[in-house]
Amino acid sequence: MRVLVAEDHVELARDIADGLRDRGIATDLAHDGPAALQKGLVYRYDVIVLDRDLPALHGDAVCVALRDRGSDARILMLTAAATIGDRVEGLNLGADDYLPKPFAFEELVARVHALARRAPAGPMLLVSGDLTLDRARRRATRAARELPLTRKELGVLEVLLAAEGAVVSAEELLEQVWDENVDPFTRTVTVTLTRLRRKLGKPEMIETVVGAGYRMR
Repeated sequence: MRVLVAEDHVELARDIADGLRDRGIATDLAHDGPAALQKGLVYRYDVIVLDRDLPALHGDAVCVALRDRGSDARILMLTAAATIGDRVEGLNLGADDYLPKPFAFEELVARVHALARRAPAGPMLLVSGDLTLDRARRRATRAARELPLTRKELGVLEVLLAAEGAVVSAEELLEQVWDENVDPFTRTVTVTLTRLRRKLGKPEMIETVVGAGYRMR
């Protein structure tokens, strides 16, 4: 899962991002409306946590622009205004959910997960042969044996399984599993895949397509 947090209060935004990353969610940050809109259109996000009162470009305008330009990310709108009228107005602009400030972080996490389950990302259970990945529980098994995968290994496996045999490039894996702060020239994808292959065991399930990327056998 990849999330964009668009919040102008830098400390709050950082706290939210750190908490989401601790839960294995790749998270990017934007601190004003233009940055939120630009990132929302360039990258594919499952969920965008969007503060309504962003500077330079209001959160309402960001929400409308994202919808008008075809973004299918689920939008969780945050605002200090908590009246029913404000909530209805935000939802009418194209937001999928609404969370008034102040909020409990665990509630935000629960809503992000709920919205991600509604995103057009395919079934919650991915299966290939004797390998099964339960997206909701973040749990992978092979031949009924639970695999001790890290968050990134689970993320890579999820992307490959969801591709249903299509080739996934290293760049796509970086974009979908890691956040924007990762070094694009790092060997982190190769290292993660090596560890994932070892944990999946024999016979090999991940094939390297030279010059193109990786796919499930």
